[in-house]
Amino acid sequence: MAKLTLDDLRNLRDEKKRQMTQRSAEGKRGEVTIGMGTCGIAAGAKIVFDAFLDEMEKAGITDVTIKQTGCMGLCFSEPTVEVSCNDMPHVVYGNVDEKTARRIVREHLEGGALVSDHIFDKPSTDIIKGAE
Repeated sequence: MAKLTLDDLRNLRDEKKRQMTQRSAEGKRGEVTIGMGTCGIAAGAKIVFDAFLDEMEKAGITDVTIKQTGCMGLCFSEPTVEVSCNDMPHVVYGNVDEKTARRIVREHLEGGALVSDHIFDKPSTDIIKGAE
């Protein structure tokens, strides 16, 4: 393993700070939550998470938080991604692969349009509405 120089360490520190800023919720217009339970990880959620980070960085999106959670209860449609933005409806996307993740960043987060062919309902929402 090669030794790190002082510049290498500074670059690494700056990169980690940038990544942590992307995970902070303070003063942000929205939030992307990726289901990283066992079933999500097995279905490719880590690749999806990395694709979101990469595409958001390329697009210069710094006002949307990205985070992970455990099982979202939609194992049949993993990987699942929940997107909540102040100016748009709250949605859950299912069967999200790397290509779809990048599409959600471009179309939903940047363009303000839902990616309709991947929207799923939360099971608990249906149960609560049915009990009323």
